[in-house]
Amino acid sequence: MNSWVVSPEATAATATSLASYSFYDVCCYGAGIAGNLFAFVLFISPIPTFKRIVRNKSTEQFSGLPYLYSLLNCLICMWYGMPFISYGVILVVTVNSIGAAFQLAYLTLFIIYADTRKKLKMGGLLIGALCLFALLAFVSLELFDHPSRQTLLGYLSVASLISMFASPLFIINLVIKTKSVEFMPFYLSLATFLMSVSFFAYGMLLHDFFIYIPNGIGTLLGVVQLLLYAYYSRRSVDSSRVPLLA
Repeated sequence: MNSWVVSPEATAATATSLASYSFYDVCCYGAGIAGNLFAFVLFISPIPTFKRIVRNKSTEQFSGLPYLYSLLNCLICMWYGMPFISYGVILVVTVNSIGAAFQLAYLTLFIIYADTRKKLKMGGLLIGALCLFALLAFVSLELFDHPSRQTLLGYLSVASLISMFASPLFIINLVIKTKSVEFMPFYLSLATFLMSVSFFAYGMLLHDFFIYIPNGIGTLLGVVQLLLYAYYSRRSVDSSRVPLLA
């Protein structure tokens, strides 16, 4: 009869390997879950705007385009994270599917309460965006093999995420011009920064270039926003303390 004898050294090495693997998993999933939570804060931030729209039964001067861009961005990134496109990035799917649901709900409310001209315009753009995503999904599945499919969707998701950073750049420019942080809420800036840091870490741990590059850029922009907030909010406080001359 053969017997298997496992040496103490082998047992210790196996235990160390399992411990390391578990620690890596905890860090990886922890970063991804944190990113999901901070992204959720951003997803619910337009709720006060839409409460006002519903209460007044009018979209007033608000634009629906930011929500349309966000919807398309979420759909592209969600598709990239699907198991038949990329392996092991399921938390990218969760965050972007939740984000897409929120953006679709916001767009639906916007179309309901918009005037006829805006209603037709935003309805047409929404249908166009959904058709574009459906075409992209079809082409990526039918005309590309797996490695090419992942590369295509990866670059599209990077381009989509980087284009979304146009909004923070606009806000940064506005803060510098007006020397006021009125249009840059601190908690939204903080949530954006923390979300970017979390997904940057998630991408680095997974060695996924298509996740850590755009979120690395988002992290840098988040740092700039927070530094500007600290600088200009302090200046505002100092100015308010200057005594008025009679």
